[in-house]
Amino acid sequence: MRPFDYTRASALDEAAQALDPAAQIIAGGTNLLDLMKIQVMTPEKLVDITRIDGLDEITADDGGLRIGALVTNTALANDAQVRRGWPLLSRAILAGASAQIRNKATTGGNLLQRTRCPYFYDTSQACNKRAPGTGCAARHGVGRMLALFGTSEHCLAAHPSDMAVALTALDASVEILSADGTTRQVPMQAFYQGPGDRPDVETVLAQDDIITAVILPAPLDQSRQVYRKVRDRASYAFALVSVAASVKVEDGRITRANLAFGSVAPHPYQNAAVTDLLIGQVPDNDLFARVAEQLTHGSAPHPDTEYKRPLLRRTLIAALRQATGLSDDAGVDTARA
Repeated sequence: MRPFDYTRASALDEAAQALDPAAQIIAGGTNLLDLMKIQVMTPEKLVDITRIDGLDEITADDGGLRIGALVTNTALANDAQVRRGWPLLSRAILAGASAQIRNKATTGGNLLQRTRCPYFYDTSQACNKRAPGTGCAARHGVGRMLALFGTSEHCLAAHPSDMAVALTALDASVEILSADGTTRQVPMQAFYQGPGDRPDVETVLAQDDIITAVILPAPLDQSRQVYRKVRDRASYAFALVSVAASVKVEDGRITRANLAFGSVAPHPYQNAAVTDLLIGQVPDNDLFARVAEQLTHGSAPHPDTEYKRPLLRRTLIAALRQATGLSDDAGVDTARA
């Protein structure tokens, strides 16, 4: 690990002023410190925000919730309000890392965790996300964990977060504080950026922006929430594919469907055309098969991820069956490739 300066901020404005181009915020550090040890990330200064008051609270917000950026994954998953109104979020978090990591990992940090593409972690390999302009070794390398959608010729990496996928399906927003003291809210769908020709720029955050909270809108009455994650082993593994679904059925027809997909794009992935196919329809297996085919038609950008297309189809069909009551299979966390 390279030498770095350390600043412990006692207030948000102090933290924002300390965020120069060479600085990086540290909270739980569960991803950042690992990357610093292998010199994938080499900030010259760390700005510690863990002593700032109020960022570790979950509070009611106009029927929804305001989740502070320093709320740990454990506290969020176990919160009674979350488990009652937004069980999808709790299930997604619990389907993620070990309890020890969840005890340290924070809400804001979870949104900003870096890809698990092996070429990003290997400093001997070309990676535009780690070192812009060097190329993408993954294009002609081993690509089993890469993305299906939203890639570019400069990057094929997939985003690893379970929590971000759930928050996207729940129409959450990210509250961001700028150095000038202004605060804005950005929908999860707009928070992440595709790789384009700058894969190293992953979100809309400016250098001196700080995530202060995640805002959850009021839960949809009588909706059923489902999170299904397929991975190589039943615990402590990143998804091969995942599906988050919040679906409402009234009078035998689907009236609302929010879907988000994980580990298949550089960000939590949504497809409006797929969702539109569900609205107003009677839920049945034929409908779900058509929807799944629409989602996955085409070919994978890397031959090693071709297996994700049928895997995602099957996972989506299972999630829709569960969310519409056609199946009682809980299946949140047990399916494996």
